[in-house]
Amino acid sequence: MTAESLFATLFPADCRLCGHPLAQISRLPVCSGCLLTLHRFAGRQCFLCGELLVSRVYAPVPEETVSLCGLCQKVHPSYERAVSFGPYDGALRDLIHLLKYDRIRTAAPILGEHLAAVIGDIAQNFKGTQPIIVPVPLFKSKMRERRFNQAELIAEAARKLLPFEAFLRPDLLVRKRPTVSQTGLTRHQRRENVRGAFSIPHRNHGIVKGATIILVDDVFTTGTTAEECARVFKRAGATAVWVVTVARVSKLEVALSPFSFRGGAGEVKAAGA
Repeated sequence: MTAESLFATLFPADCRLCGHPLAQISRLPVCSGCLLTLHRFAGRQCFLCGELLVSRVYAPVPEETVSLCGLCQKVHPSYERAVSFGPYDGALRDLIHLLKYDRIRTAAPILGEHLAAVIGDIAQNFKGTQPIIVPVPLFKSKMRERRFNQAELIAEAARKLLPFEAFLRPDLLVRKRPTVSQTGLTRHQRRENVRGAFSIPHRNHGIVKGATIILVDDVFTTGTTAEECARVFKRAGATAVWVVTVARVSKLEVALSPFSFRGGAGEVKAAGA
């Protein structure tokens, strides 16, 4: 490889999201303009799972009052709350794709910065304890294929920015078998897809018992993976499980705009939790 081509690889000239020339040399091929478009959720969300709520139904409820979606009103999830930085579309989705599919690891610090902000929003619930951050694990064949776990890279970047001490333990939870994409599956099929897919090695039970767990993933899709992981942790004696993701797929947004979370080539990418 010539010096010129090596430089072009390490320091791309054009933004990978909008295609405009980069004004500054950077190993992250994304312009500052695109990074400024990363936005948090706007509108009322379910207090437990983070699903967007229909404004005309919930508008009369005072802002300080907790609102729940229909599903969480019927069945309380195993986790305490699931919180996300923003919707899984636009520049946020594309940045996650750069890390996850294009293997551009320099996207992890930016995503980790936004994840840290979300963790900061719920930090008062940890009550002086030292929570354990656990990335949702990949199955070994997927790990070999991708060569890294994007959730772990994001979690590590976020941990460095937290204003409190937290442990990162990617080894606490293992994925025992592969699972298929949850996209297009019924609720029952999604549960069966992940049932028994995760476990906590016996050597880790003493660490998990009584612990506060922050479960981290890149995207909250259907919530089935997060629910299964939280259930496994609770059965092992964890005191609390908080689910934190960079992005979230909202059923309401998908219903209003069916193509809002499609990839650049028009293909729906498999997301995370």
